[in-house]
Amino acid sequence: MTDEFFDVTGPGEFDAEPADSEGILRHLVDLVSTARGMPLSASVLLDRDEVVELLSTALDRLPDELRQSRWLLKERDELLAQARREADGLIEEGTARAAGMVQRTEIVRQANQVAQRILDDAREEARRLKHEAEDFCDQKLASFEIVLDRTMKTVQAGRGRLQATPAPVPGPSAEGLGEGGEALLPFFDQDET
Repeated sequence: MTDEFFDVTGPGEFDAEPADSEGILRHLVDLVSTARGMPLSASVLLDRDEVVELLSTALDRLPDELRQSRWLLKERDELLAQARREADGLIEEGTARAAGMVQRTEIVRQANQVAQRILDDAREEARRLKHEAEDFCDQKLASFEIVLDRTMKTVQAGRGRLQATPAPVPGPSAEGLGEGGEALLPFFDQDET
């Protein structure tokens, strides 16, 4: 036998092409299962050198295959870790967005409450100012009414004096005496009172 790796093509047959460990082990199983049995025994006859060489080849091949398997497992683990990191990032981003939306909703709700409170305060202030303005106007009108009432009384008194005083009759009489010798009343001057 040579030191080359073998591929199983059938029971008891070898090719000079490299085989994987599984193929070599399958060939060994075929060798054992097709080996000649010993009479009156469960033992079989095998070519020791051939079996040892196949087992050695399989053992030599195992580290490469294990390395490849480990590399594939490591790559798979890295891909899974990266996928988990991306998923965690997406979850965190979604949570942050949701929190932001909740916060914006809360801010809008608080802003609406503040706006309503400001409107209520403004309406109350407007009512207060309206009442104050009405009271002020009422006071001024009452003062004006008092002044007008006094003015009306003064006008009425003046008119009453004018009506009570007979008007002098002009004529050719002596000074201070009327035509019929009656005394004339002094002229009422509004500015002198």
